[in-house]
Amino acid sequence: MECGVFHTRYESDMGLRPRPAQRIRLAALALFVLVFPFLASTYWLDLANQVAIATVGAIGLNILVGYTGQISLGQGAFMAIGAYTAGLLTLNFGVPWGASVFCACILTAVAGTFFGLPSLRLKGLYLAIATLAAQEIVEWAMTHWTAVTGGTEAIVVPAPRLFGLRLNSTFNFYWLAVLTAAGTALFAANLFRSRIGRAFEAVRDQDVAASVIGVDVFRTKLLAFATSSFFVGLAGAMIAFYRNIVTWERFTLNTSIVYLAMIIVGGLGSIRGSFLGAALITLLPALITNLGRAIQDTAPEAASLLPYAQQAVFGIVIILFLIFEPRGLSKLWDNVKDYFHVWPFAYRRGESRAN
Repeated sequence: MECGVFHTRYESDMGLRPRPAQRIRLAALALFVLVFPFLASTYWLDLANQVAIATVGAIGLNILVGYTGQISLGQGAFMAIGAYTAGLLTLNFGVPWGASVFCACILTAVAGTFFGLPSLRLKGLYLAIATLAAQEIVEWAMTHWTAVTGGTEAIVVPAPRLFGLRLNSTFNFYWLAVLTAAGTALFAANLFRSRIGRAFEAVRDQDVAASVIGVDVFRTKLLAFATSSFFVGLAGAMIAFYRNIVTWERFTLNTSIVYLAMIIVGGLGSIRGSFLGAALITLLPALITNLGRAIQDTAPEAASLLPYAQQAVFGIVIILFLIFEPRGLSKLWDNVKDYFHVWPFAYRRGESRAN
């Protein structure tokens, strides 16, 4: 009697979702995504849009940090380049929003490649400081290059329109944000099934061994910086057109740290982890705020403290994950699937994934 999943064709074995259970879960998720905007309030739609934008940025950062083993503290800077480029091109030169988003992605990729040049000689903490310099340089330019960026004043971006339909409402933008996040995830998933993606992972695992087997390590690192920055710039441009306002306060060093937290909590080197981490870190402040409102009458003293506890809770969550599950939410999800895959034969737990 056969048991388990057996593939008889190479195409079936290499599918993104080779198991029936995986396809069922994907279909259920797609159904939820389609139904959600018709049932949710504007508040929850706004949160969903924020999660989708954060997912694009988290996948971009995960390509660099999780899959290539580089480190970046310049996420906020690269998002700012994308946001300001897209906003200024449309505002000052009348470039259609779609074209300005593409230009913003390209310019951010170029900037990311430039700031990735130190990766030839630097690793770890030294490379982190180099990317931190990028954050400081771009932040200074945003606040002092008044003739272009408006300095500390926010710039107002025209609302994006498609076939006369205004896209920056929560309901309309939801579809754009979800499709962009799904497209980014699909691209990244296929990237790491290609020769280039495997080169990224080889450099992450052991760059000397990768060089021995013929991988051009420096070019691979620069390509990782460019690819990562492209999607980070896309996230920045999406923020510009969703909020219609671009201001430097959205792209500080704190933004870089928050995105690093997303991929750490979600799971380094995991597309699914980028989704989960972006959702948790984006929704956590909203959940704490709602909890405070819910206990306002029964425990007013605790409710008054909750807004001040948000940063502490944020830090505690990161510490708990680093202690108990450094591979993040993605690994926890794998554990749950392993449990049910071999249930009730607990002694085979872990074999299903190994096989």
